[in-house]
Amino acid sequence: MASRAPTATPGKAAAATRRVRTVLRETFGLARLRPGQATVIERVLAGDATLAVMPTGAGKSLCYQLPAVLLPGRTVVVSPLIALMKDQCESLRELGIAAVQVNSAIDGDETKAALQAVEDGSARIVMTTPERLADPDFLQLLRAHPVSLLAIDEAHCISHWGHDFRPAFLEIAHALPRLGKPVVLALTATATDEIAADICEQLGIPAAGVVNTSAYRPNLDLRVVPVAKEADKLAQVVRLARATQGSGIVYTATVKAAHAVHEALLAVDESVGIYHGKMAAPERAATQDAFMNGDTRIIVATNAFGLGIDKPDIRFVLHYQLPATLEAYYQEAGRAGRDGELARCTLLFLRGDKAIQQFFMAGRYPGEEDAAAIVAALREPREDGQPWTLPLLQARLGRPKSKVQVALGLLRKDRIVSQSRDGTLKLQARSASGERMRELTEGYGRKRDLDREALERMVFYAQTGQCRWRVLLEHLEGESSQERCEHCDNCRRIAAHEAVVEELLRNKPQEQEDAAPEAGGPPVFARGDLVEVRRYGRGVVEEASGTQVTVLFADRSKRSFLPEYVRPARAQKGAKAPVPVAAPAPSPACGRGPG
Repeated sequence: MASRAPTATPGKAAAATRRVRTVLRETFGLARLRPGQATVIERVLAGDATLAVMPTGAGKSLCYQLPAVLLPGRTVVVSPLIALMKDQCESLRELGIAAVQVNSAIDGDETKAALQAVEDGSARIVMTTPERLADPDFLQLLRAHPVSLLAIDEAHCISHWGHDFRPAFLEIAHALPRLGKPVVLALTATATDEIAADICEQLGIPAAGVVNTSAYRPNLDLRVVPVAKEADKLAQVVRLARATQGSGIVYTATVKAAHAVHEALLAVDESVGIYHGKMAAPERAATQDAFMNGDTRIIVATNAFGLGIDKPDIRFVLHYQLPATLEAYYQEAGRAGRDGELARCTLLFLRGDKAIQQFFMAGRYPGEEDAAAIVAALREPREDGQPWTLPLLQARLGRPKSKVQVALGLLRKDRIVSQSRDGTLKLQARSASGERMRELTEGYGRKRDLDREALERMVFYAQTGQCRWRVLLEHLEGESSQERCEHCDNCRRIAAHEAVVEELLRNKPQEQEDAAPEAGGPPVFARGDLVEVRRYGRGVVEEASGTQVTVLFADRSKRSFLPEYVRPARAQKGAKAPVPVAAPAPSPACGRGPG
């Protein structure tokens, strides 16, 4: 890892700031940096490894593009976003910055020209995929000239705990020393504390190197629509799509659901395309291009679509099925409203959709049987005498590629298996007992538990009566500075509830007080009374007895209290009613107070 540059004198610091401003204005045509960008760029230019957690639309790309102009060596950008590479390369070239892309999507002539630019050193920025970075020949080509900065976009993909883990990203850490330990900049829109710690550990970024700007985007209107059955969901998709102007994305968890939604929208003459991983690459590219240039208004897609999509005028994102995590939901919903204008993010919630994500979880992580199967296969020579490689091994085992890759990575790390530069796999002489296989993979049991917890949190978001932005920010950032955003469905409903309560209390301010019992006794309540409870705010009595009062609050939670902790609500003069806020903890039991 590149060490931090010597502390700059005030004069040098001022000169560096002037250089940044000059490049920002003269090269990129921008007047100022956005929140977080200045801090990240300053750290990169000082030689500090950094993890930048910045929301969609916050300008993460500039955090490596601007330093790339100022640093002495070249910048290598690793990203899974092949479609975005093309757009960024073209944009950088228009600005006069020598940028090339090296990935599987470009043709032979462009690949040859790009590799030549990498070899002769004329490429200032080299954009590639983690798979290509793992190729020994390409890595050797990159080493021909000094690399000052290695930027990893969508860095949550490197974390086992992340919602979009991709095994190929694990190879980045192995490439760092071979590239001469350049400055590392990891970028992502979402990372919980656990994911951020995992990214930092794998890439050697210190804990103090995390720059986290707020994920809050006030132009995104969050809402959840509960539905009872599948047919209701299709009807809701059609209704919501037709009621919302502008372009939009409808996300599904399965290819089958994508086709069902696509057909339903076609049936009402909507301008709609479909995108999923089982389509041929040219067909996917044509669908994406039609959506990006406005020829298609709506695109129905699985999560194979969207990473890096830079279409500013998406007015709505609709989730047809429950995502696996709040991080995934935020990433996908966050593709709306990048122009800062109002955009609606709606989740259709059917309880049965939880089972879809549970099914996906079951096949996500390798177990000891997967590691043992790899070892057993490598012990047997191939019939054609050729060496084992990852594709051949996967074909032999018939297991998901991601499972084989992750298990193979564990075996390589433990020196049970080696992989040569040409991809040949060999079993080492050391013992590989079943007990050792169990030890290597037992950590994934904890990951499965965390996946289940993440899914439960997603379900909680769908069912909560709290401010949805508050729930989202508390999960992503550990805390939220606001009780209410005022622009999610729950906040609007709570505000409407409060307005009704205030009106009732103004009209009948003494009604409940007249129901008071004899002096010294506890209050007496009846169903429908408006009451207040410290910490929980205002609500309506559902049931009442001499020993217990059950109150329904504006966030749809029901809680039971001893009568002495409940008091009649009073009209507020010139002030808003207290906000009912229910934490996701059990309600106070009968016989205890609210505090």
